[in-house]
Amino acid sequence: MLLANLKGKKIILASKSPRRHSLVSGLDIDFEIEIREVEEIYPSEIPLHDVPEFLAKLKASPWSDNLENKVVITADTVVIHQGKILGKPKDRDEAIGMVEALSGETHEVVTGVAITSRDKQVSFSDLTKVTFAELIADEISHYIDTYEPYDKAGSYGAQEFIGYIAITQLVGSYFNVMGLPVHRLFEELKKF
Repeated sequence: MLLANLKGKKIILASKSPRRHSLVSGLDIDFEIEIREVEEIYPSEIPLHDVPEFLAKLKASPWSDNLENKVVITADTVVIHQGKILGKPKDRDEAIGMVEALSGETHEVVTGVAITSRDKQVSFSDLTKVTFAELIADEISHYIDTYEPYDKAGSYGAQEFIGYIAITQLVGSYFNVMGLPVHRLFEELKKF
């Protein structure tokens, strides 16, 4: 049995993201999806690269009273470009603006993960550098209008059209760019 150290524990992925669901499924471990809402607010003075891990731990906080025989996985992904966090776009104009800003540039994708049980919490983050080719307006608007990436940090999914035509270089985990550094997650679960 994989993850024998977690035998008898219910593993819960606390995420709405269909990409994270798919990625954890690929680890061949039994898990359930349960969501508990939390307002994703972080202190303004926190370093940008620490925000995803802070938010991952924050997302675990609603579980603190109900962790008997459970291990909860929470995560948050941000895109950092030119000293700013690009979150999920509010509308079409903001989505187009984000992808335009990334065009021809290198940005960082940082995912923070927290693994929480009744007895302990382990958290970590993973960083991937992504370089985009120069994109033309028609390519950007086609992507935004066809794929509607309003649930994605930085307004793009590496596994979609824009990733196929834009990503020229990637340093780090591809799966991290999709929203979950599954190699690191699996290693941490083995030690948990």
